[in-house]
Amino acid sequence: MRTSGRTRRTAVIAVAGLAACATLITGCSSDSDKDTKDSSKGSSSTENITLHVGDFGSFGYDDKKGAALYAEYHKLHPNITIVEDAVSDGQQYWNSLKLHLTQNSGLDDIQAIEVGYIGLAIQPNLASKFVDFKTVDGFNTADWLPYKETQATTGDGKVIGLGTDAGPTAICYNKEAFQKAGLPTDRDQLATQWGGDWQKFIDLGKQFKASPTAPKGMAFSDSGSGLFNAVLASQPTQYSDANGKLIYDTSPGVKTAWNLATEAVEDGLTAGYQQLDQNNTWNAAFKLNKFATVTCPSWMVGLVATNSGDAGKGKWDIANPPQVGNWGGSFLAVPKSGKHIKEATALAQWLTAPAQEIKVFQKFGNIPSSTKALDDPAVQNLTNPYFPGTPVGKIFASAAKSITPAPIGPWDGNVKDIITKNGILDMEKRHTSKDKAWSNAVKQIKDTVVE
Repeated sequence: MRTSGRTRRTAVIAVAGLAACATLITGCSSDSDKDTKDSSKGSSSTENITLHVGDFGSFGYDDKKGAALYAEYHKLHPNITIVEDAVSDGQQYWNSLKLHLTQNSGLDDIQAIEVGYIGLAIQPNLASKFVDFKTVDGFNTADWLPYKETQATTGDGKVIGLGTDAGPTAICYNKEAFQKAGLPTDRDQLATQWGGDWQKFIDLGKQFKASPTAPKGMAFSDSGSGLFNAVLASQPTQYSDANGKLIYDTSPGVKTAWNLATEAVEDGLTAGYQQLDQNNTWNAAFKLNKFATVTCPSWMVGLVATNSGDAGKGKWDIANPPQVGNWGGSFLAVPKSGKHIKEATALAQWLTAPAQEIKVFQKFGNIPSSTKALDDPAVQNLTNPYFPGTPVGKIFASAAKSITPAPIGPWDGNVKDIITKNGILDMEKRHTSKDKAWSNAVKQIKDTVVE
Protein backbone atom coordinates (compact mmCIF):
# COMPACT_ATOMS: atom_id res chain seq x y z
CA MET A 1 0.00 0.00 0.00
CA ARG A 2 1.28 3.45 -0.89
CA THR A 3 0.13 6.62 0.79
CA SER A 4 0.92 10.22 0.09
CA GLY A 5 -0.05 11.82 3.38
CA ARG A 6 0.81 11.34 7.03
CA THR A 7 -2.72 11.53 8.41
CA ARG A 8 -4.39 9.68 11.27
CA ARG A 9 -5.87 7.41 8.62
CA THR A 10 -2.52 6.36 7.23
CA ALA A 11 -1.20 5.82 10.71
CA VAL A 12 -3.71 3.05 11.39
CA ILE A 13 -3.74 1.34 8.01
CA ALA A 14 -1.65 -1.80 7.97
CA VAL A 15 -1.50 -5.33 6.77
CA ALA A 16 -3.36 -7.42 9.29
CA GLY A 17 -1.88 -10.45 10.81
CA LEU A 18 -1.13 -11.29 14.33
CA ALA A 19 1.45 -13.55 15.69
CA ALA A 20 1.30 -15.23 18.97
CA CYS A 21 4.60 -14.79 20.95
CA ALA A 22 6.20 -12.81 23.90
CA THR A 23 8.94 -11.93 26.39
CA LEU A 24 9.65 -10.56 29.81
CA ILE A 25 11.49 -7.31 29.56
CA THR A 26 14.75 -6.53 31.20
CA GLY A 27 17.51 -4.12 30.40
CA CYS A 28 19.19 -0.89 31.33
CA SER A 29 18.00 2.62 30.73
CA SER A 30 18.68 6.26 31.34
CA ASP A 31 16.83 9.46 30.51
CA SER A 32 19.14 10.48 27.70
CA ASP A 33 17.80 10.81 24.16
CA LYS A 34 20.77 12.52 22.58
CA ASP A 35 23.05 11.29 19.82
CA THR A 36 20.35 9.84 17.58
CA LYS A 37 21.94 11.46 14.54
CA ASP A 38 24.57 9.53 12.60
CA SER A 39 23.75 6.40 14.57
CA SER A 40 24.12 4.27 11.45
CA LYS A 41 27.86 4.74 11.73
CA GLY A 42 28.01 2.38 14.71
CA SER A 43 29.80 2.69 18.01
CA SER A 44 31.38 6.06 18.65
CA SER A 45 34.06 4.74 21.01
CA THR A 46 35.92 1.63 22.05
CA GLU A 47 34.13 1.51 25.39
CA ASN A 48 32.96 -2.02 26.15
CA ILE A 49 29.18 -2.01 26.29
CA THR A 50 26.35 -4.51 26.35
CA LEU A 51 23.22 -3.96 24.27
CA HIS A 52 20.02 -5.73 25.32
CA VAL A 53 17.54 -6.74 22.63
CA GLY A 54 14.04 -7.50 23.91
CA ASP A 55 11.99 -9.68 21.57
CA PHE A 56 9.57 -12.60 21.48
CA GLY A 57 9.45 -15.96 19.79
CA SER A 58 12.10 -16.54 17.15
CA PHE A 59 13.48 -13.55 15.25
CA GLY A 60 16.31 -15.69 13.90
CA TYR A 61 19.11 -13.42 15.12
CA ASP A 62 20.51 -15.63 17.88
CA ASP A 63 23.73 -17.59 17.73
CA LYS A 64 22.34 -21.04 18.59
CA LYS A 65 19.40 -21.69 16.27
CA GLY A 66 19.31 -18.48 14.26
CA ALA A 67 21.60 -16.83 11.74
CA ALA A 68 24.26 -15.99 14.37
CA LEU A 69 23.93 -12.27 13.67
CA TYR A 70 24.86 -11.27 17.21
CA ALA A 71 28.20 -13.06 16.94
CA GLU A 72 28.79 -11.51 13.52
CA TYR A 73 28.07 -8.03 14.84
CA HIS A 74 30.44 -8.59 17.75
CA LYS A 75 33.21 -9.39 15.28
CA LEU A 76 32.50 -6.12 13.47
CA HIS A 77 32.29 -4.22 16.77
CA PRO A 78 34.45 -6.09 19.32
CA ASN A 79 33.52 -3.66 22.08
CA ILE A 80 29.79 -4.46 21.76
CA THR A 81 28.23 -7.53 23.31
CA ILE A 82 24.58 -8.32 22.58
CA VAL A 83 22.24 -10.04 25.00
CA GLU A 84 18.82 -11.18 23.76
CA ASP A 85 15.95 -11.11 26.27
CA ALA A 86 13.26 -13.32 24.71
CA VAL A 87 10.32 -15.45 25.80
CA SER A 88 7.33 -16.82 23.92
CA ASP A 89 4.01 -15.21 24.89
CA GLY A 90 3.17 -12.14 22.79
CA GLN A 91 0.50 -10.73 25.06
CA GLN A 92 2.78 -10.97 28.08
CA TYR A 93 5.55 -9.29 26.14
CA TRP A 94 3.38 -6.37 25.12
CA ASN A 95 1.86 -5.93 28.58
CA SER A 96 5.33 -5.80 30.11
CA LEU A 97 6.69 -3.48 27.42
CA LYS A 98 3.76 -1.09 27.79
CA LEU A 99 4.24 -0.98 31.56
CA HIS A 100 7.95 -0.19 31.24
CA LEU A 101 7.23 2.47 28.61
CA THR A 102 4.73 4.10 30.93
CA GLN A 103 7.30 4.06 33.73
CA ASN A 104 10.07 5.05 31.32
CA SER A 105 12.39 2.54 32.96
CA GLY A 106 13.46 -1.08 32.71
CA LEU A 107 13.53 -0.98 28.91
CA ASP A 108 15.99 -2.83 26.71
CA ASP A 109 18.20 -0.90 24.31
CA ILE A 110 16.15 -2.31 21.43
CA GLN A 111 12.54 -3.44 21.77
CA ALA A 112 10.70 -5.51 19.19
CA ILE A 113 7.06 -4.63 18.52
CA GLU A 114 4.69 -7.09 16.83
CA VAL A 115 2.34 -5.78 14.16
CA GLY A 116 -0.71 -6.52 16.30
CA TYR A 117 0.45 -3.92 18.82
CA ILE A 118 2.07 -1.36 16.55
CA GLY A 119 -1.23 0.50 16.38
CA LEU A 120 -0.96 1.18 20.11
CA ALA A 121 2.77 1.91 19.96
CA ILE A 122 2.27 4.75 17.48
CA GLN A 123 -0.18 6.55 19.75
CA PRO A 124 1.34 9.82 21.08
CA ASN A 125 1.71 8.70 24.70
CA LEU A 126 3.88 5.73 23.72
CA ALA A 127 5.42 6.89 20.45
CA SER A 128 7.11 9.77 22.27
CA LYS A 129 9.22 7.19 24.13
CA PHE A 130 10.94 5.97 20.95
CA VAL A 131 13.57 7.35 18.61
CA ASP A 132 12.15 8.73 15.36
CA PHE A 133 14.11 6.96 12.63
CA LYS A 134 13.40 9.79 10.23
CA THR A 135 16.00 11.74 12.23
CA VAL A 136 18.60 9.00 11.72
CA ASP A 137 21.08 9.04 8.85
CA GLY A 138 20.62 6.23 6.35
CA PHE A 139 16.91 5.64 6.97
CA ASN A 140 14.65 5.49 3.92
CA THR A 141 11.01 4.45 4.15
CA ALA A 142 11.12 3.17 0.57
CA ASP A 143 13.58 0.44 1.58
CA TRP A 144 10.65 -1.61 2.92
CA LEU A 145 7.44 -3.02 1.47
CA PRO A 146 5.04 -0.13 0.81
CA TYR A 147 2.74 -1.05 3.66
CA LYS A 148 5.43 -1.98 6.18
CA GLU A 149 6.78 1.32 7.44
CA THR A 150 3.34 2.92 7.24
CA GLN A 151 2.39 0.59 10.08
CA ALA A 152 5.09 2.16 12.27
CA THR A 153 4.32 5.77 11.30
CA THR A 154 2.63 8.08 13.77
CA GLY A 155 -0.11 10.56 12.91
CA ASP A 156 2.42 13.39 12.76
CA GLY A 157 4.83 11.48 10.52
CA LYS A 158 7.39 9.99 12.91
CA VAL A 159 8.64 6.45 12.22
CA ILE A 160 9.26 4.54 15.44
CA GLY A 161 10.19 1.10 14.10
CA LEU A 162 12.30 -0.60 11.45
CA GLY A 163 10.62 -3.48 9.62
CA THR A 164 11.97 -6.94 10.38
CA ASP A 165 9.98 -9.71 8.71
CA ALA A 166 6.63 -9.79 6.98
CA GLY A 167 4.14 -12.60 7.58
CA PRO A 168 2.78 -13.91 4.26
CA THR A 169 0.84 -17.11 4.82
CA ALA A 170 1.01 -20.58 3.31
CA ILE A 171 -0.05 -24.09 4.30
CA CYS A 172 2.53 -26.43 5.81
CA TYR A 173 1.34 -30.01 5.45
CA ASN A 174 2.58 -33.51 6.19
CA LYS A 175 2.89 -35.23 2.82
CA GLU A 176 3.24 -38.68 4.36
CA ALA A 177 0.01 -38.24 6.35
CA PHE A 178 -1.84 -36.96 3.27
CA GLN A 179 -0.65 -39.93 1.25
CA LYS A 180 -1.82 -42.41 3.91
CA ALA A 181 -5.22 -40.70 3.97
CA GLY A 182 -5.53 -40.96 0.19
CA LEU A 183 -5.29 -37.21 -0.40
CA PRO A 184 -3.20 -35.43 -3.05
CA THR A 185 0.36 -34.69 -1.97
CA ASP A 186 1.54 -32.39 -4.78
CA ARG A 187 1.71 -28.78 -3.56
CA ASP A 188 0.50 -27.29 -6.83
CA GLN A 189 -2.42 -29.70 -7.06
CA LEU A 190 -3.46 -28.92 -3.51
CA ALA A 191 -3.15 -25.17 -4.06
CA THR A 192 -5.42 -25.50 -7.08
CA GLN A 193 -7.88 -27.71 -5.24
CA TRP A 194 -8.44 -25.27 -2.38
CA GLY A 195 -7.53 -22.10 -4.27
CA GLY A 196 -9.66 -19.04 -3.55
CA ASP A 197 -11.84 -20.60 -0.86
CA TRP A 198 -10.95 -21.54 2.72
CA GLN A 199 -14.10 -23.69 2.85
CA LYS A 200 -12.41 -26.02 0.37
CA PHE A 201 -9.53 -26.39 2.80
CA ILE A 202 -11.98 -27.32 5.57
CA ASP A 203 -13.69 -29.78 3.24
CA LEU A 204 -10.36 -31.48 2.57
CA GLY A 205 -9.95 -31.76 6.32
CA LYS A 206 -13.26 -33.60 6.50
CA GLN A 207 -11.98 -36.03 3.87
CA PHE A 208 -8.84 -36.56 5.91
CA LYS A 209 -10.82 -37.31 9.07
CA ALA A 210 -13.19 -39.67 7.24
CA SER A 211 -10.38 -41.64 5.63
CA PRO A 212 -10.02 -45.12 7.17
CA THR A 213 -6.32 -45.07 6.30
CA ALA A 214 -5.45 -41.70 7.87
CA PRO A 215 -2.84 -41.95 10.65
CA LYS A 216 -4.48 -42.85 13.94
CA GLY A 217 -4.58 -40.11 16.53
CA MET A 218 -3.68 -37.38 14.02
CA ALA A 219 -5.97 -34.39 13.55
CA PHE A 220 -6.12 -32.49 10.29
CA SER A 221 -5.10 -29.11 11.79
CA ASP A 222 -3.08 -28.14 14.83
CA SER A 223 -5.46 -25.48 16.14
CA GLY A 224 -8.67 -23.63 15.50
CA SER A 225 -6.94 -20.43 16.56
CA GLY A 226 -4.24 -20.82 13.93
CA LEU A 227 -6.89 -21.39 11.29
CA PHE A 228 -8.83 -18.35 12.48
CA ASN A 229 -5.73 -16.14 12.27
CA ALA A 230 -4.85 -17.32 8.77
CA VAL A 231 -8.37 -16.87 7.40
CA LEU A 232 -8.75 -13.44 8.98
CA ALA A 233 -5.36 -12.39 7.63
CA SER A 234 -6.73 -12.84 4.12
CA GLN A 235 -9.86 -10.75 4.67
CA PRO A 236 -10.17 -7.08 3.61
CA THR A 237 -12.09 -6.17 6.78
CA GLN A 238 -10.79 -7.32 10.12
CA TYR A 239 -10.94 -6.00 13.70
CA SER A 240 -10.91 -2.24 13.05
CA ASP A 241 -12.08 0.26 10.47
CA ALA A 242 -9.90 2.76 8.62
CA ASN A 243 -10.07 5.18 11.54
CA GLY A 244 -8.87 2.60 14.05
CA LYS A 245 -12.30 2.04 15.61
CA LEU A 246 -13.06 -1.53 16.66
CA ILE A 247 -15.68 -3.23 14.48
CA TYR A 248 -14.91 -6.87 15.34
CA ASP A 249 -18.55 -7.54 16.28
CA THR A 250 -19.85 -6.47 12.84
CA SER A 251 -16.81 -7.24 10.67
CA PRO A 252 -17.52 -9.58 7.71
CA GLY A 253 -13.91 -10.78 7.90
CA VAL A 254 -14.13 -11.74 11.58
CA LYS A 255 -17.45 -13.47 10.92
CA THR A 256 -15.96 -15.48 8.05
CA ALA A 257 -12.88 -16.48 10.05
CA TRP A 258 -14.95 -17.35 13.13
CA ASN A 259 -17.45 -19.48 11.22
CA LEU A 260 -14.76 -21.44 9.36
CA ALA A 261 -12.53 -21.98 12.39
CA THR A 262 -15.42 -23.05 14.62
CA GLU A 263 -16.75 -25.35 11.92
CA ALA A 264 -13.38 -27.09 11.94
CA VAL A 265 -13.44 -27.30 15.75
CA GLU A 266 -17.00 -28.63 15.92
CA ASP A 267 -16.23 -31.25 13.26
CA GLY A 268 -13.20 -32.48 15.20
CA LEU A 269 -10.65 -31.40 12.61
CA THR A 270 -8.38 -29.52 15.03
CA ALA A 271 -6.01 -30.93 17.64
CA GLY A 272 -6.77 -28.13 20.09
CA TYR A 273 -3.27 -26.84 20.68
CA GLN A 274 -2.35 -23.27 21.49
CA GLN A 275 0.44 -22.26 19.16
CA LEU A 276 3.64 -21.18 20.89
CA ASP A 277 2.23 -21.95 24.33
CA GLN A 278 4.57 -21.44 27.26
CA ASN A 279 4.50 -25.12 28.22
CA ASN A 280 5.80 -26.08 24.75
CA THR A 281 3.06 -28.66 24.27
CA TRP A 282 2.48 -27.40 20.72
CA ASN A 283 6.18 -27.72 19.98
CA ALA A 284 6.25 -31.28 21.26
CA ALA A 285 3.13 -32.25 19.30
CA PHE A 286 5.03 -32.06 16.00
CA LYS A 287 7.25 -34.99 16.89
CA LEU A 288 4.26 -36.88 18.26
CA ASN A 289 2.49 -36.55 14.87
CA LYS A 290 -0.61 -34.98 16.37
CA PHE A 291 -1.67 -33.01 13.27
CA ALA A 292 -1.23 -32.98 9.51
CA THR A 293 -1.42 -29.27 8.68
CA VAL A 294 -0.41 -25.91 10.10
CA THR A 295 -1.60 -22.61 8.67
CA CYS A 296 1.89 -21.34 8.21
CA PRO A 297 3.14 -17.75 7.98
CA SER A 298 6.73 -17.52 6.79
CA TRP A 299 8.11 -17.03 10.29
CA MET A 300 6.66 -20.40 11.31
CA VAL A 301 8.59 -22.42 8.72
CA GLY A 302 11.67 -22.58 10.91
CA LEU A 303 9.54 -23.70 13.85
CA VAL A 304 8.00 -26.52 11.81
CA ALA A 305 11.46 -27.82 10.99
CA THR A 306 12.88 -27.32 14.49
CA ASN A 307 9.91 -28.87 16.27
CA SER A 308 9.54 -31.82 13.90
CA GLY A 309 13.22 -32.71 14.14
CA ASP A 310 15.23 -35.03 11.92
CA ALA A 311 12.40 -37.56 11.74
CA GLY A 312 10.18 -35.05 9.96
CA LYS A 313 12.69 -34.03 7.30
CA GLY A 314 11.23 -34.54 3.83
CA LYS A 315 7.78 -35.38 5.22
CA TRP A 316 6.56 -31.77 5.34
CA ASP A 317 5.85 -29.54 2.35
CA ILE A 318 4.55 -26.01 1.76
CA ALA A 319 1.71 -24.97 -0.54
CA ASN A 320 0.07 -21.67 -1.40
CA PRO A 321 -2.95 -20.98 0.84
CA PRO A 322 -6.55 -20.67 -0.32
CA GLN A 323 -6.19 -16.89 0.01
CA VAL A 324 -2.99 -15.02 0.81
CA GLY A 325 -2.77 -12.82 3.85
CA ASN A 326 -0.29 -11.31 6.26
CA TRP A 327 -0.09 -12.88 9.70
CA GLY A 328 2.62 -11.37 11.82
CA GLY A 329 5.69 -9.35 11.13
CA SER A 330 7.46 -7.06 13.54
CA PHE A 331 9.59 -3.96 14.05
CA LEU A 332 12.68 -2.96 16.01
CA ALA A 333 12.30 0.21 18.04
CA VAL A 334 14.86 2.09 20.14
CA PRO A 335 13.66 3.61 23.43
CA LYS A 336 14.92 7.12 24.13
CA SER A 337 15.63 6.12 27.73
CA GLY A 338 18.52 3.85 26.73
CA LYS A 339 22.10 4.46 27.81
CA HIS A 340 23.49 3.68 24.35
CA ILE A 341 21.00 5.12 21.87
CA LYS A 342 23.53 5.69 19.09
CA GLU A 343 24.88 2.16 19.25
CA ALA A 344 21.40 0.64 19.63
CA THR A 345 20.10 2.54 16.61
CA ALA A 346 23.08 1.38 14.55
CA LEU A 347 22.46 -2.23 15.57
CA ALA A 348 18.74 -2.00 14.73
CA GLN A 349 19.59 -0.65 11.28
CA TRP A 350 22.15 -3.39 10.70
CA LEU A 351 19.80 -6.18 11.78
CA THR A 352 17.10 -4.95 9.38
CA ALA A 353 19.42 -4.27 6.43
CA PRO A 354 18.83 -6.43 3.31
CA ALA A 355 21.94 -8.58 3.84
CA GLN A 356 20.90 -9.55 7.36
CA GLU A 357 17.24 -10.11 6.51
CA ILE A 358 18.39 -12.46 3.74
CA LYS A 359 20.58 -14.40 6.18
CA VAL A 360 17.68 -14.81 8.60
CA PHE A 361 15.44 -16.06 5.80
CA GLN A 362 18.07 -18.50 4.59
CA LYS A 363 18.59 -19.89 8.06
CA PHE A 364 15.20 -19.61 9.70
CA GLY A 365 12.53 -18.79 7.13
CA ASN A 366 11.44 -15.32 8.27
CA ILE A 367 10.62 -13.57 4.98
CA PRO A 368 12.24 -10.12 4.63
CA SER A 369 10.19 -6.94 4.57
CA SER A 370 13.04 -5.20 2.75
CA THR A 371 12.16 -4.79 -0.93
CA LYS A 372 15.79 -5.14 -1.97
CA ALA A 373 16.07 -8.39 -0.03
CA LEU A 374 12.83 -9.77 -1.51
CA ASP A 375 14.12 -9.20 -5.03
CA ASP A 376 17.51 -10.73 -4.33
CA PRO A 377 18.16 -14.09 -6.05
CA ALA A 378 19.25 -15.44 -2.67
CA VAL A 379 15.62 -15.09 -1.56
CA GLN A 380 13.86 -15.76 -4.85
CA ASN A 381 15.75 -19.00 -5.48
CA LEU A 382 15.97 -20.23 -1.92
CA THR A 383 15.12 -23.82 -1.14
CA ASN A 384 15.23 -25.49 2.25
CA PRO A 385 16.75 -28.97 2.63
CA TYR A 386 14.11 -29.75 5.22
CA PHE A 387 11.47 -29.32 2.49
CA PRO A 388 13.24 -30.92 -0.52
CA GLY A 389 12.29 -29.37 -3.84
CA THR A 390 9.96 -26.77 -2.37
CA PRO A 391 10.45 -23.28 -3.88
CA VAL A 392 10.24 -21.66 -0.45
CA GLY A 393 11.63 -18.32 -1.57
CA LYS A 394 9.28 -17.90 -4.51
CA ILE A 395 6.21 -18.94 -2.51
CA PHE A 396 6.71 -16.43 0.29
CA ALA A 397 8.33 -13.58 -1.64
CA SER A 398 5.48 -13.62 -4.15
CA ALA A 399 2.92 -13.69 -1.37
CA ALA A 400 4.58 -10.81 0.48
CA LYS A 401 4.34 -8.59 -2.58
CA SER A 402 0.73 -9.48 -3.36
CA ILE A 403 -0.74 -8.71 0.05
CA THR A 404 -3.57 -6.20 0.15
CA PRO A 405 -3.46 -4.24 3.41
CA ALA A 406 -6.41 -4.13 5.75
CA PRO A 407 -7.10 -1.52 8.43
CA ILE A 408 -5.60 -2.22 11.82
CA GLY A 409 -6.28 -0.33 15.02
CA PRO A 410 -4.64 0.10 18.43
CA TRP A 411 -6.57 -2.71 20.13
CA ASP A 412 -6.40 -5.42 17.47
CA GLY A 413 -3.79 -7.47 19.32
CA ASN A 414 -5.85 -7.54 22.50
CA VAL A 415 -9.04 -8.47 20.67
CA LYS A 416 -7.29 -11.23 18.73
CA ASP A 417 -5.90 -12.70 21.91
CA ILE A 418 -9.30 -12.80 23.58
CA ILE A 419 -11.14 -14.28 20.59
CA THR A 420 -8.59 -17.02 20.02
CA LYS A 421 -7.69 -17.96 23.59
CA ASN A 422 -10.98 -17.25 25.35
CA GLY A 423 -13.22 -18.13 22.44
CA ILE A 424 -11.89 -20.78 20.07
CA LEU A 425 -9.50 -22.44 22.51
CA ASP A 426 -12.33 -22.58 25.04
CA MET A 427 -14.38 -24.56 22.52
CA GLU A 428 -11.52 -26.98 21.95
CA LYS A 429 -10.57 -27.51 25.60
CA ARG A 430 -13.93 -27.28 27.36
CA HIS A 431 -16.37 -28.06 24.54
CA THR A 432 -18.08 -24.71 25.02
CA SER A 433 -20.74 -24.09 22.39
CA LYS A 434 -19.93 -21.77 19.49
CA ASP A 435 -22.50 -19.15 20.51
CA LYS A 436 -21.49 -19.22 24.18
CA ALA A 437 -17.79 -18.98 23.30
CA TRP A 438 -18.47 -15.92 21.15
CA SER A 439 -20.59 -14.18 23.79
CA ASN A 440 -17.91 -14.88 26.41
CA ALA A 441 -15.26 -13.36 24.17
CA VAL A 442 -17.36 -10.28 23.41
CA LYS A 443 -18.07 -9.75 27.11
CA GLN A 444 -14.37 -9.94 27.97
CA ILE A 445 -13.47 -7.55 25.16
CA LYS A 446 -16.03 -5.02 26.38
CA ASP A 447 -14.84 -5.44 29.97
CA THR A 448 -11.12 -5.10 29.29
CA VAL A 449 -10.61 -3.08 26.12
CA VAL A 450 -11.13 0.65 26.50
CA GLU A 451 -10.95 2.64 23.28
